[in-house]
Amino acid sequence: MLGGLGLFAIGGYLSPAEIAEVEQQFTVPLLARVLYGGITEELLLRWGLMAVLVWMAWRLLQRRKGTPQIAYIWLAIVVSALLFGTGHLPAAAAQVGELTADVAVLVVGANTAFGVLFGYLFWRYGLEAAIIAHAFAHVVSYVVSIVAA
Repeated sequence: MLGGLGLFAIGGYLSPAEIAEVEQQFTVPLLARVLYGGITEELLLRWGLMAVLVWMAWRLLQRRKGTPQIAYIWLAIVVSALLFGTGHLPAAAAQVGELTADVAVLVVGANTAFGVLFGYLFWRYGLEAAIIAHAFAHVVSYVVSIVAA
């Protein structure tokens, strides 16, 4: 719930002027947000990339001994979250036309924070938890934006 409220606030109220100006024009249908954001991104970033990063650290640095160390799991969470945040830059550039430092910091920072949350949920509770949290954040943000309009 808080994630959805944060997503709404970032999208309209806390974002730089460049994003706030075009936010109304650039609306992605809710179904696309839930299916792509909630499912596809979690499959790619958490189940795919994050899991591979943990496996690589376990195999190469731990030499396949024991279970993966927590430090390696957190490293994989942060690296996959940073790539998740950075991966949103092309869409932001298409939306605003030119990436300024403010826009890039907001896009990468906010999405990285969400990526860390989803990565933690994936690690502790499984892929389904990350998918549900991601999708629910989009649903809450969408509902709040309709109510606020």
